[in-house]
Amino acid sequence: MKLLILAANGQIARIVTHRILTEPQFTDVDLTLGLRHAERLAHFADDPRVNVIEADLEDPQAVAAAVAGQDLVFVAVVDHDHDNAMTKNMIAAMQQQHVERVVFTNFLGLYDEVPGEFGRWNREQVARGLKAAQVSDQLLATSGLTYTTLRLPWLNDRPEVKYTVTSRHDPYVGVSGSRQSVADVVLKIVADPSYAANDSIGMADPDTAGQDRPVY
Repeated sequence: MKLLILAANGQIARIVTHRILTEPQFTDVDLTLGLRHAERLAHFADDPRVNVIEADLEDPQAVAAAVAGQDLVFVAVVDHDHDNAMTKNMIAAMQQQHVERVVFTNFLGLYDEVPGEFGRWNREQVARGLKAAQVSDQLLATSGLTYTTLRLPWLNDRPEVKYTVTSRHDPYVGVSGSRQSVADVVLKIVADPSYAANDSIGMADPDTAGQDRPVY
């Protein structure tokens, strides 16, 4: 498999990269890591399974070049810009290059699915970017691509992998989760691209359910 990770210097992207390069089940995965400043990942220069490129999601030509020849694309950044250029560029590039499978990160709360006081607080926190984030999800859902929207919880750096997955029409369970857990969901899709296909999923530590604020 050829996997492209865009915004590849983010913390979750780096966890995914590390696990792919160190775990036996992913030895057949070759990585292309795209980011605005490729020198940040220069330490991968001698790894035969890694190709580091400069790829700005705001640049349609760069995105199209990055996508060419890939099997799966993981976009490790939320598109909450008013013009949704990142999502539009990604969809256009994948359609042009005949690449079908994409995983795109997003906010929790896209569908008012987060209950209680935490849901109210979360809406307040994400209000400025919420409409654009919703449009990003809608664009993917109507793109004809095989997509997964990842509705991330409020993140922490706890080492454990522990989460409950909820689908688009389910109440969100939990308020926080570890970056390790989100990376684990991405790796489930890498291992089985049919997992969560054409769905929008949330993932959070169920032990944080009922909390009013994020758990760090």
